[in-house]
Amino acid sequence: MDSNTQMKAQDIFRETWEKLVHSDPEFIEITASFSQTEAVQESRLTEKERFLCILSALLGCQGMGMFRNVLHQAIDLGIDPVAVKEVIYQAAAYLGLGRVHDYLVAADQIMEQHGISLPLEPQGTTDEQTRFEKGLEKQVSLFCEGMAKRQTDAPPLRRNINRWLADNCFGDYYTRKGLNDQEREMITFCFILAQGGCENQLRGHTAGNLMAGNNKEKLYSAVEQCMPYVGYPRSLNAMNIIDEICKDEQ
Repeated sequence: MDSNTQMKAQDIFRETWEKLVHSDPEFIEITASFSQTEAVQESRLTEKERFLCILSALLGCQGMGMFRNVLHQAIDLGIDPVAVKEVIYQAAAYLGLGRVHDYLVAADQIMEQHGISLPLEPQGTTDEQTRFEKGLEKQVSLFCEGMAKRQTDAPPLRRNINRWLADNCFGDYYTRKGLNDQEREMITFCFILAQGGCENQLRGHTAGNLMAGNNKEKLYSAVEQCMPYVGYPRSLNAMNIIDEICKDEQ
């Protein structure tokens, strides 16, 4: 293993480096060289976008060990802690509290290790009186006017969850500062692709990304940067859906 690969391997396996370098040196060399050199060289994302996508994918696939390692790396490289926290907060809407809780605790521990004072500056922009209205407004802007009709025309048994999508998913999270609409739709896309089995939702948020200004090339690059962490099957499925939706958009 050359010195450059070794340094990159120490970054990506930060918390397990000393053990793995002795037990699995070949695995470390293969995966570090691929994920930290070959894949990165092909990225068409900003460094911030790349890390946000990877952290979102690791939340989506529940890759705690790698999440911790990548978060150390992201902070070392100057990725804004506010943006990282916004990724984790928004993940609650798409992955659920059962999956997100331990990642928030881990992120807090790592940020404190890096000397970051918590809590961070508040990012909320809505309150109990405005969250539904502002959330629905954001939902309509990213998808279509049909989102508003779901509040009035949906079957009675769907009305609670449709209201929650507006006031909680969009009103509580998408209206926050710290990430813009393009970044929020991109991380949502990565949450969903990494879970697998949520193809209908991935179709919807592929369209949402296009509405937010993330084009086909950018979405492909997001998938490519997630691929070393979630594997080929889920990545290829996501690319197929991008192709399908973009064909419909043309």
